[in-house]
Amino acid sequence: MYIAKAEEGYQPPSIYVEDKLYSDFNLHTVIKQNLARKGYKYPTVIQDRTIPVISEGHDVLGLASTGSGKTNAFLIPMLDKTIRRQSDRCLIIVPTRELAVQIQDEFRTLAAGSRVHSTVVIGGASMGAQIGNLRRNPQFVIGTPGRLKDLFERKVLDLSQFNNIVLDEVDRMLDMGFVPVITFLISKLPQDRQSLFFSATMSRDAERIAHTLLRDPVTIQIEKEAAHKNVHQDIVPVSSNDEKVTVLSKLLSQDDFSKVLVFSRTKHGADRLSRRLSQNGHKVDSIHGGKTQNRRLRVLSEFRSNRINVLIATDVAARGLDIENVSHVINYDEPENYKDYIHRIGRTGRAGKAGIALTFVVGTAS
Repeated sequence: MYIAKAEEGYQPPSIYVEDKLYSDFNLHTVIKQNLARKGYKYPTVIQDRTIPVISEGHDVLGLASTGSGKTNAFLIPMLDKTIRRQSDRCLIIVPTRELAVQIQDEFRTLAAGSRVHSTVVIGGASMGAQIGNLRRNPQFVIGTPGRLKDLFERKVLDLSQFNNIVLDEVDRMLDMGFVPVITFLISKLPQDRQSLFFSATMSRDAERIAHTLLRDPVTIQIEKEAAHKNVHQDIVPVSSNDEKVTVLSKLLSQDDFSKVLVFSRTKHGADRLSRRLSQNGHKVDSIHGGKTQNRRLRVLSEFRSNRINVLIATDVAARGLDIENVSHVINYDEPENYKDYIHRIGRTGRAGKAGIALTFVVGTAS
C-alpha cells in the first residue's frame, strides 16, 4: 500500500476562491486591515461558504480537514461578532495543546488593535498562570478538554458565560477518548448560544455530540482530495534496522529534502533518531508527549521558521499540526494501520502543492 505515483499532470484544485476577496465580506475594518497586513487576499473554499453563515447567527456542522483554512473560517466571524458586541464570549475546544497555540497565534494576528483578548488553557502549562489570565475575563478562551473541565471544577471557569462555542477537530478528540469530557462541558453551557462543530469525519459518537450541541445547523462539507493524487508514495527498502539511520541520513543530505517530517513509533525512538541525525550534521529535533509544552512549542517554531529542517514526531504529537511546505513525509517506522498512514502522508502535498511520502520497509533490500 506504500507505493503509488502522483497522477501525472494532476493539478490539485486550489483551496482558494480567487474570484472573491476578504474585503468583499461584511467584516469590521480592524479585521480587514489585519488580513491585508498579513497578506491574506483570497478566502479558502470553506471560509467563503462558512463566514457568511456564521455571521448570520446559524449553528454550523462543518466537515473539513486540517489544511483547508478551517481555523479562520470560524475565527474571523466569531471575532467580528465579538468586536461589535464585546460582552460576547467564545469558548474554543480543541484536541491538542499544539493546535490550541496555533489558533491563539492566528487570533492575535486577526485581533490586533481590536481590544478583544484571548487566553489558552492547556495541560502541561502553569495552572496558576492560566487562572490569572482567566481572571482578566478574556472574551476568547481556547483550551483542551481535560484542562477546561479541571478549571470549571475549581470554579475558576464559568462555562455558563460563553454564548459562543466551537468544537474543532472533533474526530481527533473522540480518538483520544474525550467523549465523556466533551459531553460534560456541553452540559454546562447556556441554552442560548451559537455553536460550531468541525470534524474531518463523522462517527456515531460524533453524530451524538453534534445532535446534543447544535440546533438546526447548516451543514458545510468540503470534499477532501484523495491523499494519493498529488503525493508520490514509495518505499525505502533496507536489509536491517541497523541500516535505517545510515540510509535516512543520506536521503536527508539531498537538496530536495528541504522540510522533512519523520515519523517514529515511540518517544524514545524519536529522541534516539534525533540524536543520531544531529551527530551526522543535520538540523533536527523531535516532539512527543514526553516533552514539556514549552519545549514542544519551541521545536515547532524552529521547524516552521526553517531553523531546523527535519522534525521527528510520534503520531500523537503530530495530531492537528498544520505546517506549510513540508516537502517529504518519511515513515521511519511503519504506521500501525492504514488510517494512521493516510494521516501521516497528508502532512505533505497540501494547499495545491505536490509532496513525497517514503516508508522504510525492513528486510526488502536486495
